[in-house]
Amino acid sequence: MAQGALEAIWLKTAKRGAMKAVDTASLVTGQGIRGNADFGGKRQVTIIEQEVWELLRGQTDNQAKPTDRRANLMVSGVELKDSAERILRIGNCRIRIQGETHPCGRMEQAVTGLQDKMAIMWRGGAWGDVLDDGEIQLGDAVTWES
Repeated sequence: MAQGALEAIWLKTAKRGAMKAVDTASLVTGQGIRGNADFGGKRQVTIIEQEVWELLRGQTDNQAKPTDRRANLMVSGVELKDSAERILRIGNCRIRIQGETHPCGRMEQAVTGLQDKMAIMWRGGAWGDVLDDGEIQLGDAVTWES
């Protein structure tokens, strides 16, 4: 089983607000990330892949920053493509992937062409529901449960 790592954690400070990088975060079952502007909403946690983001950076002349995606977590070493209904373990917490995160017009506002490049094969990442209360931190192991 492939094992990855949690590379970054961001909290939305407000709807449409800045993204704040943090080293740890508290996950709350059925609610999301404590302190995140989307706490309790439909998309409890959003996730992007570091490898996909590096590809997108190259396709946008290194203009795109990971925070332009406005995702909560960046993982490496695990593929999110076609992962709906799978369970992703980050440290001691689990997230059930509900679907693909489709890029919106804000991506195009951030970097010309980014929205179209992200719309291909789950490049916009995934979103899911928190299944366990707990703390996650940078460097935590990331794996798919079988």
